[in-house]
Amino acid sequence: MSSSAPTAPAPVRRLLLPLLLSGTLVVGAAACGKSGGSASGSGSASPSATSSAEAQKFAKTRFVANAGLAAGATYQWIVKPYRAGKFKKGADGRTFALVKAGLAGGFTYNRLKAATENAKGDPLLAKAVAPLTAGIESLKGLAGKLRNGQAGEGDIGAFESVINNIKSAGSSAGADVKDKVPTTSQLGG
Repeated sequence: MSSSAPTAPAPVRRLLLPLLLSGTLVVGAAACGKSGGSASGSGSASPSATSSAEAQKFAKTRFVANAGLAAGATYQWIVKPYRAGKFKKGADGRTFALVKAGLAGGFTYNRLKAATENAKGDPLLAKAVAPLTAGIESLKGLAGKLRNGQAGEGDIGAFESVINNIKSAGSSAGADVKDKVPTTSQLGG
């Protein structure tokens, strides 16, 4: 039994489906952004103000999460492979280890920057972390050195030192940081 509806060839369907889906998303997003006339004040939800204590608690929580991910990535994909000799020329899996270390270096820098921003929400934590911003900035170019296989003992030590300083600063402000190893997909962005 044949269908009376015409069907598009397979290549056209493969192109048409993503186009239709993305168009649907754009139209849906635009519709959500528009305000539809006047709304009564009693039925609409409005954000409530967060107390200072809650804001500080959230700042510490986010700081601990970001710093923990940075510490876990540094140990798992930079320090541990370096000490195991994975970065040496001729080592099995060297290229893969270097790529992962480079990604981990960039990820660590990104999470440490986020952690310092989070720390600004808590006065005690902000005071403890403020002196460490120069050390975090010094990590910026090390991801490329790791990826290219040019990192040495001093570079690995810089990562360890910054992570240890962040951990002790957090601890002194009542925000204990524990290593949390991110997934490989988290490293890639």
